[in-house]
Amino acid sequence: MSALLDAVLDDLAAEGARLESLVADLPEAGWRTPTPAPGWDVATVVAHLAWTDEAALAAATDKAAWDALVLEALAYPEHAVDTAAVSGGAVAPAALLDRWRTARLRLAETLRAYPAGQKMPWYGPPMSATSMATARFMETWAHSLDVHDALGAAPVVDDRIRHVAHLGVRTRDFAFSVHGLDAPTEAFRVDLTAPSGDLWSWGPEDARQSVTGSAYDFCLLVTQRIHRVDTALVAVGRDANTWLGIAQCFAGPSGEGREPRDG
Repeated sequence: MSALLDAVLDDLAAEGARLESLVADLPEAGWRTPTPAPGWDVATVVAHLAWTDEAALAAATDKAAWDALVLEALAYPEHAVDTAAVSGGAVAPAALLDRWRTARLRLAETLRAYPAGQKMPWYGPPMSATSMATARFMETWAHSLDVHDALGAAPVVDDRIRHVAHLGVRTRDFAFSVHGLDAPTEAFRVDLTAPSGDLWSWGPEDARQSVTGSAYDFCLLVTQRIHRVDTALVAVGRDANTWLGIAQCFAGPSGEGREPRDG
């Protein structure tokens, strides 16, 4: 196992534990609190995380189970995820927590042992173990924000979000393709200020197009947890400006995003 995979899995475990500690002692009514995701309550969010961890486990270990999930997604492209989340969230909170805890622990064990250099299928491009762990961190972090928002709890913002920022940069061309646009032919420079004050950079220093600003704002944007106008991100160049309007670091079709705070 590489040091990078080890680090991502450690951060993924910590992020999952943070969310679990937030919801573990909620009364039944707390689990039914609506989140900013339309139609999803706290239980629905946790059920979705459990389902996605289970799907990732199937992708890595069980071809028949994975093929069945793909066929379901093809048959019901607009509803498969919502249906699994809503039905999964209808169970007793203790059972739901146990399901999610089991799924994420099993997935972590599988990714730690996954053959180096081998990729597993996914709803987007095939993924290495490190890429899958990074994607699971991103989704756990993003959905955790929705739960924090629903419960009126302030999220902890720390440098673990570098995984989300990195994925956001790496998925630039994917975001263009989802919107039927040709990907830019040139590299961008991305300079983001981390919560700790460190500077995180990607791309050549002499790039003609660039994005600069808060790493937290960037992570919120690429997970579609904020509207661009509510960030302090600065884009230089036509393609860079377009990117900030369509950015997404998750597989599947573009989401609806969030409305501006004053709108």
